[in-house]
Amino acid sequence: MTNKSRILPYYGKPGFFNSIKVSSKIRKENKIKYLIKRTLNHFLLILAYSIPVNSLRVLFHRMRGVKIGKHVFIGLHVIIDRSYPDYVELEDGVMLAGGNHLLAHSRAPEFFKGKLLSYVAPIKIKKNAWIGINAIILPGVTIGEGSVVTAGSVVSEDVPDNVVVRGNPAVIIRKL
Repeated sequence: MTNKSRILPYYGKPGFFNSIKVSSKIRKENKIKYLIKRTLNHFLLILAYSIPVNSLRVLFHRMRGVKIGKHVFIGLHVIIDRSYPDYVELEDGVMLAGGNHLLAHSRAPEFFKGKLLSYVAPIKIKKNAWIGINAIILPGVTIGEGSVVTAGSVVSEDVPDNVVVRGNPAVIIRKL
């Protein structure tokens, strides 16, 4: 994984097998190995989504490839990118309240080919940051150390250390 965005190719013809072909080529993996890995990833995400024990949610997300530090809390119904979990990093002491979406990729529909880019970019949430319930973190965002993202916010740009952000798009409302 690099810290830079990667442009993703459009899938062209829709369909299951074409998606597998393109996705496995991006990751430079055998198609069968990729399909098994994606199936396991989806199964672990379903378990982590609703299991009531935090330590198991953390374990399942680690098994998916999410980089998770110590003393991290992941609330119920959190979705950490379905396709690129290895592009997400949660440092020590991070708290995801619940219902959060951390999206490390964006794939525009075929209609927007040539108008919008499909891309992958890493998400990093630094030490002791708190993400409020139902907040959405978009690709390429870094949340600063000790910062707070309030409930329902949509974060599309980096958040500095020790601030509170709110809204859609999230803006700084207070320094801590």
